[in-house]
Amino acid sequence: MSKGKLLEFSMERVTTGRKEFDAEIKKRLGEKADALLKALPSFKDEYQAWYSEAMAVIRQVLPDRLDDFRRHYEKPKNRKDITFENYHIEDFLQGLRVTRYGSEVVVDASAAIPRFAQQLSILAAAEKRFESSLFEIKQLVQADLFDSEIDAARELLKQQFSRAAGAIAGVLLEKHLAQVCQDHGVAITKKHPAISDLNDLLKNSGVIEIAQWRFIQHLGDLRNLCDHNKKKEPTDAQVSDLIDGVAKIMKTVL
Repeated sequence: MSKGKLLEFSMERVTTGRKEFDAEIKKRLGEKADALLKALPSFKDEYQAWYSEAMAVIRQVLPDRLDDFRRHYEKPKNRKDITFENYHIEDFLQGLRVTRYGSEVVVDASAAIPRFAQQLSILAAAEKRFESSLFEIKQLVQADLFDSEIDAARELLKQQFSRAAGAIAGVLLEKHLAQVCQDHGVAITKKHPAISDLNDLLKNSGVIEIAQWRFIQHLGDLRNLCDHNKKKEPTDAQVSDLIDGVAKIMKTVL
């Protein structure tokens, strides 16, 4: 469980009352309750460190939400009275509670719970954005590597190593199709799928159209000519078509 979620439980424990909260948790979680209750930090002791770390993440990954995140913590400087709507986490940390006529509660610590829930949601959005950024970086790095290998295949063909050039292009095509399957959540059941297997999976899952499927099938046949058919040498034109076709698929089938 994340530190933020534990802090949320800790905040609820303060506002509901320790005994009542612990009893509810034990009712809901049974034997697992003791471990959770033991792990709960002190919100007032741990929040500031969590807040600083979360601010640093949001500043880097989701800067347009930084002011929103900060606003849930900081109490308004010019407020004239304190209500549920303008009660902030800073008020909670100071133990602020407003009553009327000595006993009627106007606002108390419970008003800060929605504020902290919003902060957790903003941080979760930042984490998703970070994961998305890592995915984009991975895609860029992979694209650069694949481009380099395509260049290597073209150089081999230029030096008359046609089978080796075709073999490199075929491996690239396999790798790319496997990555597309992964990106689209298409399950690969075979341990060592061939180009035709991956091509069929993508077609059957609606990721590629029939025309693309046929083109990839043609590239697979050219790859087999380079790798498996030892009786017939592939022509330079066929290997060139394979390399160019793989380069095209890597840019159009994503």
